[in-house]
Order: sequence, then C-alpha cells, then structure tokens
Amino acid sequence: MESTEKIQAHLVSVWRESKKFFSIGGKEGMLVLTDRHLMFVHKTEAKMKWWKAITQRQVVNFIKSKNTMIRHDGYNEEELMDDVNDERNMELAFDDISNIKFEEKSWGSVLQLEYIKNDKTEKFQYSIAQDWVKYPAKEPTKYMKVDWKPFVQYIKDRQKFTK
Repeated sequence: MESTEKIQAHLVSVWRESKKFFSIGGKEGMLVLTDRHLMFVHKTEAKMKWWKAITQRQVVNFIKSKNTMIRHDGYNEEELMDDVNDERNMELAFDDISNIKFEEKSWGSVLQLEYIKNDKTEKFQYSIAQDWVKYPAKEPTKYMKVDWKPFVQYIKDRQKFTK
C-alpha cells in the first residue's frame, strides 16, 4: 500500500472461505478497497469495542441500503497501513485479480474472487455475516444481502485487463 492511497470502501464482519476442494472453515476479517488495492485484513490492531460497535452499525446500514461502497469512522489509512504490514493479511493489486464477480444466493450475497499471487492461483468467496455462533468455533449463522455491483465495478474499471 502506498502512502497516497485512500480507502474507498471498508467492510467488516466479512467471512472468507477458500474454494479449494478439501477446504473447511473460513476466516472473519475486514475487506478494504483502496484506489489501487483490495485487502483482506483478519489480523488487526483495531480495538474490540470499536469492532463490536461498527459491526452492529454496519448491519443497520445494510438494512437501510445494500450499497457496499461504505466507510466506517474510527479506522483510517494509517491504521490500514499498520495492518497490511502483517504478512497474514492479504493485499492484492487490481491487476492480480483474474476474475471477480458476485452472486445472489438464497441465504445472502457472495463475492467470488480469483487471483494469482506468487505464481499461485487462489479462489475465495466473501460474504458479510450478520450473526455469529461462537462455540465450538466462530462461524456465521446469518448473512446479509448486499449489492456487490459497485464494489466489483470499481475494481474492473481500474484493471488494465479484465475478464
């Protein structure tokens, strides 16, 4: 991430699942869209109190409007740069993304992402959780229906080559 980049969209309570054949489970994190990158942050320095309040506010916002191009106060570019320095978090240039699309399921909206990083193709599915179960492992029990179209279009408009 470059110091001149600005956050365009910031989504919390995002559930990421790998689309590999024997993949089980997923990870919760934030999906952050900047001018030039898409990031999935699941290891953050953000405080738990902030996280809990912002996830509740996001649910209310999505009930009012399905638009995914939202930002949350209390998390800025400086904090994102700190989080991206953790190698467990993913940072993708738009041109690393070989395929991006969205799909409506009966249970919620899904962002499908395929990318090539370090000569390795990865496929993931992202959805926004509304409610969670914490035992025996943290997993979503209910998902949000959102509009991924502006999010996907923002990336496609800035790619040199799109599929």
